[in-house]
Amino acid sequence: MFDKILIANRGEIALRVVRACREMGIKSVAVHSTADADAMHVRMADEAICIGPPSSASSYLNFPAIISACEITGAQAIHPGYGFLSENAAFVQVVEDHDLTFIGPSAAHIRMMGDKITAKETAKELGIPVVPGSDGGVPDLETAKKVAADMGYPVIIKATAGGGGRGMKVALSEKEIETAFRTARSEAKAAFGNDEVYMEKYLQKPRHIEIQVFGDGQGNGVHLGERDCSLQRRHQKVFEEAPGPCITEEERKRIGDICANAIAKMGYSGAGTIEFLYEDGEFYFIEMNTRLQVEHPVTEGIFGVDLVREQINVAAGNKLSFTQDDLKINGHAIEVRINAERLPNFTPCPGKISQYHAPGGLGVRMDSALYQGYSIPPYYDSLIGKLIVHGADRTEALARLNRALGELIIDGVETTVPLFHALLAEPDIQTGNYNIHWLEKWLAANIEN
Repeated sequence: MFDKILIANRGEIALRVVRACREMGIKSVAVHSTADADAMHVRMADEAICIGPPSSASSYLNFPAIISACEITGAQAIHPGYGFLSENAAFVQVVEDHDLTFIGPSAAHIRMMGDKITAKETAKELGIPVVPGSDGGVPDLETAKKVAADMGYPVIIKATAGGGGRGMKVALSEKEIETAFRTARSEAKAAFGNDEVYMEKYLQKPRHIEIQVFGDGQGNGVHLGERDCSLQRRHQKVFEEAPGPCITEEERKRIGDICANAIAKMGYSGAGTIEFLYEDGEFYFIEMNTRLQVEHPVTEGIFGVDLVREQINVAAGNKLSFTQDDLKINGHAIEVRINAERLPNFTPCPGKISQYHAPGGLGVRMDSALYQGYSIPPYYDSLIGKLIVHGADRTEALARLNRALGELIIDGVETTVPLFHALLAEPDIQTGNYNIHWLEKWLAANIEN
């Protein structure tokens, strides 16, 4: 096992890793930009080292600075958290070249799943169901028209190197295909430096269902059920729950076993998430995230396992500490992402926290790096906390979430907390009757206008 781990991240996820290290008796090293000198993860880690100015490119994305921090502190491994360098295959290669351990999958697996076309082809080979679509990239408009005609409208055009909804356009009919194709390529080029796109059948009212998987690189793979992440704004998740309110036990076992077997066959090591669109009882692969997810606490809530601890365990060369038979769902968990944003336009709202009180009580968890007097810097993502609740069933979890939101106090900046108060009053949320388009439509009718 490692003696010391460097955490190449910031905010609540860095603090989450510090806590796991402390429970395992492992020393932790926090890296930080000058803007994060007073951050909670810096205060809580055993050691801290400044790696650059506020800009992410000069600090949290700076390969040499992070490797140097490992050399200075004697850290043997790097935990990337999520975002930043967590899915950067080039960084993983650099880590390995310096005889350090990356707490995550191999560079090869990150590359394989980082390209959407390669990922889809790999999924097919592994027996994972995929959305009908083009065989590889679509090079020109004429090809796009032919592919669309063959599979039928509506279709969606996506950047092969995409993410976060950029380089993604829908064509509902033939008259829309030219504009959608050219716009998607233009956005892809601007966002990723790569204008290659591919096409898929556009599902009308799907849910976003993701399967949490774990492998140890030694032929063992398991799944930890699903999370429903359908409530999204501009392709960014807002509200996540597990288990999914629409998934049956039979469906869970079927798709879970497919994913677990695929992970084992790949020889994948660490945490991963295989994401699907789900409609009319069928699952369609869209991508795989080769890292820990923001919403991992809801899975921890219903299974009672520490996913970060298990990441560290398998990265140290150990086998998985649990088998599929050990994993039993207990109750229901929900997470809401709390951002420092001003409604109704969701504009970032950095500033100084004048008062902060986290909710508590049975089944309530608040993952946040906030504290009274902390100044939220304007340079990074606006996520400032995740409120997670667990109950015996979905009804109890919703009631607990409503109570916990009422206890939460964050003064000094505006947040998205009022959004969740409003959502919990909606009948569709209470019954779980929503899809990936529901929130956008509700916002347009109730918040943004």
